[in-house]
Amino acid sequence: MTAALQRDTVADTGAFTGAGRLLRLYLRLDRVRIAVWTLALTFTVWSTVVSLDSVYPDATARQARAALLDNPAVVLMTGPAYGVDDYTLGAMTANELSLTVFVAVAIMSILLVVRHTRAQEEAGRLELLRALPVGPFAPPAAALVSVAVADLVVGAGIAAALVAAGLEAAGSVAFGVGAALTGLVFGAVAAVTAQISEHSRAATGTALAVLALAFLIRGFGDIIDATGSWLSWLSPIAWAQQTRLYVDLRWWPLLLSVAAIVAQLVIAVALSRRRDLGAGLRAPKPGPDRASAALLSPPGPVWRLLRGSFLGWTVALALLGLAMGTLANSVQDMVSDVPDIVDWLGGDADSLTASFGATILLFLVVGVAAFAVSAVVRLHVDEVDGRLGLVIVTGTPRVSTFGWAVLVIAVQSVVALTIIGAATGLGMAAAIGEPGWIGKMCGAALAYAPAVLLTFAIAVALLGIVPRAVNLAWIPVVYAVFVAWFGDLLNLPAWARDLSPFGHVPLVPYEQVTATPLVVLGAVTVVLLVAGAVGFGRRDVTV
Repeated sequence: MTAALQRDTVADTGAFTGAGRLLRLYLRLDRVRIAVWTLALTFTVWSTVVSLDSVYPDATARQARAALLDNPAVVLMTGPAYGVDDYTLGAMTANELSLTVFVAVAIMSILLVVRHTRAQEEAGRLELLRALPVGPFAPPAAALVSVAVADLVVGAGIAAALVAAGLEAAGSVAFGVGAALTGLVFGAVAAVTAQISEHSRAATGTALAVLALAFLIRGFGDIIDATGSWLSWLSPIAWAQQTRLYVDLRWWPLLLSVAAIVAQLVIAVALSRRRDLGAGLRAPKPGPDRASAALLSPPGPVWRLLRGSFLGWTVALALLGLAMGTLANSVQDMVSDVPDIVDWLGGDADSLTASFGATILLFLVVGVAAFAVSAVVRLHVDEVDGRLGLVIVTGTPRVSTFGWAVLVIAVQSVVALTIIGAATGLGMAAAIGEPGWIGKMCGAALAYAPAVLLTFAIAVALLGIVPRAVNLAWIPVVYAVFVAWFGDLLNLPAWARDLSPFGHVPLVPYEQVTATPLVVLGAVTVVLLVAGAVGFGRRDVTV
């Protein structure tokens, strides 16, 4: 019956009827998002290149920087090492900045595609659109074209920033085109995952998992061969990097991205024809007849709603920490091969391993903060959809409901920190042969708990007082990533680093922990949590 209705709709309206109007609508809805992504990436690229030029002004300084690319950990977090024998500013930019930009554009594309496909179906809005004279392929076509426009705008901004920073035009254009095509590849991945599950969170999570897998495959492939091994070519991220930007420019690897985009869109269309509107290819499992005792307890519903994302974030970060930790022995090898690197980096050879572990840990704990903020945002979504109101009208005190939710997320965040620290320490212990690193890294991860909980508390306060502004809680997380990734590279002043909650925590275990900043962070956290609870108790709740 559904297939017959679809044939009638196609016959009456045409498969793509209304696509133009929907495209204008989607671009209007995304105009702020696209502008923010474009400005953020454009400024980041321009300021990074300018800073690299000022910090490494001559060939000697750049060659000392190139020596770091022998470290597998650096290769995993950057890209293939082209042009290291004559390390120009362009080669440095391509080798050390391209991965960050490509991953960022890919994340943007995934979020936008799911927003206009699976999220529309899940909310029931797509069904309303289809009741109008709109063709069956018009909504997904408009969504994908709008994402392509977003990728092209971002790519153009990146290319313009590189040219403005003084790099040559051909390589800069190739950089921008590579970023746009990489974003479209993973946008097409999201178009496929949107057909599998009937929930937007699952579609987004699956697409991001594919991105993470591509990141690791590219990283380990480049570790095998500094200029890219056969394993590297299995990752879509590597295709744009293999254009050899600013060194020996070649365009043909981008054809692989184009082929992957077309193939995945064909798959997405084929899968969409095998399911009903609003449903996914994977049917949800029916729940049990009766709720368990744990589900009937005050924290039970919150734990049940968040356990999937908690396990997903924790397992992914723990595996990444374990994989990165196993590269700790490469630090000692680097010191043996390049003795001058110790003086260039500062410190002594014995502390470089601790510095390596501290750097890895900083990125992982920011990931825990991202989980905590996403959990609070999900509570807001549950409120908007009326589910939280249904719980409250049963007689459960609203402040109690809010408090249990806050407690569950806080406990999950601390548990995640413990597991991630232990996993990173386990990888380092296996690589170096010193089991003591497990305890060290576990304690170091817990030292970041006040900063993680403060970031979480900001989201809680926004949810309780100004729920419409809860998404602003992502700003501290994004800024923390920016400071962690580019703080040293851009020589950010101390006050700029201190704007991030994580800037007040020493780089443990490389640096000694001081109690005062942690106590201050904890006190501010308590104030924000109380403010959020009071605000939630006084405002209206969607029912």
